[in-house]
Amino acid sequence: MNPHVDLFLLEGCMRCAKGATPACKVHRWTVILEFLRQLLLESELTEERKWGVPTYTLNGKNVIMLGVFVESCVLSFLKGGLMEDPNGILELPGPNSQEGRFIRFTTLEKAKTLENEIREYIQQAIAIEKSGKKIETLPRGGMELPEELIQKFAEHEGLERAFLGLTPGRQRGYLIHFTGAKQSATRLSRIEKCIPRIMAGKGMMD
Repeated sequence: MNPHVDLFLLEGCMRCAKGATPACKVHRWTVILEFLRQLLLESELTEERKWGVPTYTLNGKNVIMLGVFVESCVLSFLKGGLMEDPNGILELPGPNSQEGRFIRFTTLEKAKTLENEIREYIQQAIAIEKSGKKIETLPRGGMELPEELIQKFAEHEGLERAFLGLTPGRQRGYLIHFTGAKQSATRLSRIEKCIPRIMAGKGMMD
């Protein structure tokens, strides 16, 4: 168990003024998050906290994240596009999503009902990461999405849909801006500052 994840469950991600207050949305879903966390801890994944949220890795590679929205919490599979979904429980962040998939929860009862399926999907995600398979995404002006942006897709509902809805030129403009930073923290900061513009359908220069 990672103490930084303990703090997340107690205080939230601390990226807004509601952190460490009763208004933090993390508190709405604590019992579900703790249940999902336990299932993840029983796997071979390593528990970390990246970008403020619980992230589960294999040999340093991000595999699964726990995410929190206002109306739900989610178990996000970063290579979910490669996963089989015989139970029909994986959701797409947006209609054009290629990489990520998630399972949405609003009650602990649903999480407990799906316990066996969740365990199977966690193992499937681990097997995919071990295989080295990668998702072949559609070209975006010849540029790949930075890992930090993919993480933000998992954290912000509607962000992937909004980004993929931009014109190729606007997408490329953002990607040049994001990937121009050498440090992950700087890339993350640039992405966070641009989220309102992306959600509004605007480009860097609009």
